[in-house]
Amino acid sequence: MNSETITKIQKAIREEGLDGWLFCNFHHRDRLSDELLERPAGLSNSRMWFYAVPASGEPQGLIHAIEADHLDGLPGTKKTYISRESLLHRLKPLGGKRWGVHASENISSLSYLDAGTYGMLTGAGLRLCSAERLIQRFKGLLDQEGIASHERAAGDLYRIVEAVWDMVCSSYGQNRTLYEGDLRQVMEDEFLRCGLIRDHPPLAAAGRHSANPHYDFEGPGSPVKRGDLIQLDLWAKEKTGIYADISWVGFYGKKAEPEMEELFGDLTEAREETLCFIESTLNAGRELSGAEVDRTCRSLLTARGHAGGLKHRTGHGIDTECHGCGVNLDSVEFTDPRPLLEGSCFSVEPGIYRTGYGLRTEVNVVICGGKPRVSGPGNTKQGRQFSLLHC
Repeated sequence: MNSETITKIQKAIREEGLDGWLFCNFHHRDRLSDELLERPAGLSNSRMWFYAVPASGEPQGLIHAIEADHLDGLPGTKKTYISRESLLHRLKPLGGKRWGVHASENISSLSYLDAGTYGMLTGAGLRLCSAERLIQRFKGLLDQEGIASHERAAGDLYRIVEAVWDMVCSSYGQNRTLYEGDLRQVMEDEFLRCGLIRDHPPLAAAGRHSANPHYDFEGPGSPVKRGDLIQLDLWAKEKTGIYADISWVGFYGKKAEPEMEELFGDLTEAREETLCFIESTLNAGRELSGAEVDRTCRSLLTARGHAGGLKHRTGHGIDTECHGCGVNLDSVEFTDPRPLLEGSCFSVEPGIYRTGYGLRTEVNVVICGGKPRVSGPGNTKQGRQFSLLHC
């Protein structure tokens, strides 16, 4: 880590009106602190360390004497402690100030600080606040290079969907046996060809399996039967880039049942109206939280009678991780009060799930110039899915 990174962290601290950002770790329980401070995963962490970055001035490290070199390479001063008493003594100068820490009542994926350490720090006089908005500003907003990487990945994913559906139609026309694993394999092969990586194999779900948003399988999976809905969900990134994550749904046949088409029409209308809501709200100069966007999309689907078929939030943040540190469109699972800021990247993926099948449509959005821009070929209405794919 260099001084330029510290400058960026301090900028985020000042923007949130805090006195500092307090990082700490024990047994590498906080992977986010390790990542942001570039601490090697293989480094021993048998004692708690702290790294306090103030809004301005020099950072301060605090580390146990038997692992005194474990904060080497980080800017600022460093002090050691041995006993609990000496630790509390070293923490005392940080008292009375408002520190962002990795604890959140709302967003579990950003909450690593254990209750015992939280209590010790408050007992030492530190005023602790959630660092969820700091994390968003530092890691969850894309710069121009990140946006370009995300767009390239999105373009590849849209082309991969076309390749998968070409294979589906070929199998249907030749009456050839098709398995879910065949769909997944095409996606995996295309990832390799495009130089993309992913954190988990993509989703390929047919028939009743499409009703499970996180369906997974080993081996060939189940056969795809005529009349099945096929749900595709694929996410990937360049090796050092930003993820893209899209979902498309098709019908293994010539014409889907009217109910399926109607449900998918409701989904795409809700998706488009949600995108319009984001744009109109930002155009009006009003701050818009991820939770509010989720409530809006959810109310649109509920008004169409689909309340019982909603299993998940409307979307999640995207950055170097598919489910990233930025704002989530979530008001029901991990309510996210954080605003959609310039550079925010997130999915919009409403889904309706019935007993025998489910449907989900997913696009990615980046806030650019104060406006929502759908990523990849989906950035025009012609590039987004509005009806079920058919063979």
